[in-house]
Order: sequence, then structure tokens, then C-alpha cells
Amino acid sequence: MLLLYGAYGYTGQLICDYAKETGTKLILAGRSIEKLKTLPYSKEWEVRPFGLDDPAIIDQNLKEVSVLLHAAGPFIHTAKPMMEACIRNGIHYLDITGEIGVFEMAHALDKKAQAAGIVLLPGVGFDVVPTDCLALHLKNLLPDATHLQLAFSASGGGVSRGTAITMAQSLGEDGAMRKDGKIIRVPVGYRTLMAPFHGKPRFCMTIPWGDVSTAYYTTGIPTIETYMGVPPKSYKWVKLQRFFGWFLRMSWVRKMAENRIRKGAAGPSEKRRENGKSLVWGKVSNAKGESREARLLAPNGYTLTAITAIMIANRVKNVNPGFQTPAAAFGPDFILEVAGTEREDI
Repeated sequence: MLLLYGAYGYTGQLICDYAKETGTKLILAGRSIEKLKTLPYSKEWEVRPFGLDDPAIIDQNLKEVSVLLHAAGPFIHTAKPMMEACIRNGIHYLDITGEIGVFEMAHALDKKAQAAGIVLLPGVGFDVVPTDCLALHLKNLLPDATHLQLAFSASGGGVSRGTAITMAQSLGEDGAMRKDGKIIRVPVGYRTLMAPFHGKPRFCMTIPWGDVSTAYYTTGIPTIETYMGVPPKSYKWVKLQRFFGWFLRMSWVRKMAENRIRKGAAGPSEKRRENGKSLVWGKVSNAKGESREARLLAPNGYTLTAITAIMIANRVKNVNPGFQTPAAAFGPDFILEVAGTEREDI
């Protein structure tokens, strides 16, 4: 059985819809029984309300579960008890995180997961399936690549409340990149570029995206930078963050930001998702100065997350035990199985 934790969140509900559409039966789980009961499928699928504070309660609610799909962030706070429970109970673990710390946590548990005969595969959605697949595709084009740049942007759409809250909890923090195989801290937006996405180039700045972790394990490329498309005017404010980051890190400032986010919409409307597109670009280079570039055009990130999460949940039993990344588990062409996805070498 497949248990979805965080089923009543914005992305959780999209996953429920796609699971129903594809005939995938779920156990619906989360902290609140009241919120679980409001889900349209709660009368036909089993409901299990439980929190993550008590390992014994988690274990009890994971009985008869073979795959856990975790969709309740911020995952830096919620992933550890779930990963440990999956190892104890012999259950495959999946989540939809994009947080570097969570990927590194899963990698550190690799041997325990192998011993338990389970797969730990965080990042089964937009974070980081399309970028991970593009990274491996580029690595195959230039096997001796030493540097990787990945950039993403969106056409239309928007962010969910959960994503925004995760971002609010990292206000004022440094960015990150991987250099010579090691993750190092750098200022957010310390580098910029114009990424040639489908349609037209877009201004992008460095951010601490999950591929700083995952792309290294997928490709072995030692130096990795990740970028996000932003309006140039917004970048001016990002640069100033270096001087008042201390203020943004204050707990009351972050709490105020979270409270404002919670008053807003749960996420992009169905129409915005339908009209929105995900844009991904990547470039690899080697010590000889040779390089290769490619780009992806895919559905809106939230729609894509629902699709790839269920696809992976239905296939994870065939993956080798231990820590895995999406492309390492399913290959660089996995993302092309999602309808509306195009890849182009530049």
C-alpha cells in the first residue's frame, strides 16, 4: 500500500487527484483528522491521522504500508522521523523536497537503507526530477565534465503556501554551491547569467537548489551551480540581503512572514497551472574548455510533481535499495515520459 502523508496540503491534494485519475489507491495521512475528512476521496480511501513526535505512533500507522510518499514540509523538520521510521519498518521512502539538507540526510542513511532493503528517494517532484534528468543527460553528452550549471524558471503559475513558508524559514541565510566535490556556503545571488530557456533568455541568479546535492550523486560532476530566473529589479534587493541578512534571520521577522503567507491562497489556480510551464536549462564543461548545453520545457511544477511522484511511487519497488536520485534510479529520459515535456540539445 502507498501512504501519502500531507494529503490535505496543496500539492498533496494534486497528488490525490492524479492518483485517482491513474487508478492508484492511497492511504491518506496527516496530523489533522478534520482536514483529512474534508478530502473528496476520504470516504473511499483509508484515512490515518497521526503526528511525527512519537516514533511508536508513526510505526503503528505505517503497518501494511510498502511505500511512503511524504508531502508535508518543511522537510528539514519532518523528513528525519519519517526516514528513520521507514528504515525501522522496511518501507520505501519518497518525498517532494528540494532542500539540500534533506538530500544530504538521506545520503548519510544510505547504508542503513541498504541493510533494511529499502529505497530512500527524496525529491520526486519538480524538486528535482527535471533538473536531475537534464544533469544526467548532459553528463552523458560530455562524460569528462567537471562543471555543471543548472537553471530553472517558470512561465505563469506561482508558488504554493507550503513552498513559500519553506522559503520564509530560510530568510537571510546564505546560498550554496558544490566546489570540487564539497558543498560550500556562498551569498545568495553571488553569480548571475542569462539562461537560454525555450522562448527567450531570462535573467537568473544562483540559489541553493537541491541539485547542489543530488546532481553530484547522479553525475559525479564535482563543481555545481544552480540558478533561478528572477526579475532583474528583484535581484537588486537580493544583493542588499548581504547587509541586512541578520535582520531577516530574526525569529519574529520570519514568523511575521509566515503569518502573511498563511493568509494567502493555498497555491496557483487550476487555470494558472494549465497555462504555466516549467523551464530548465543546463550546461556542462570540461577541463579542455569543451561544453554542451540542453534545455527542457515541461508542465507547471506542481502539476509535474503530482505526475512524477505517482510514477515513481508505482516503480520504486524495482529500484536498488539505498539512497537514490530520480535520474540515477530511472535514467535521464524518465522526465520525457511526462506528457508535454520536450528536451532540446543546444
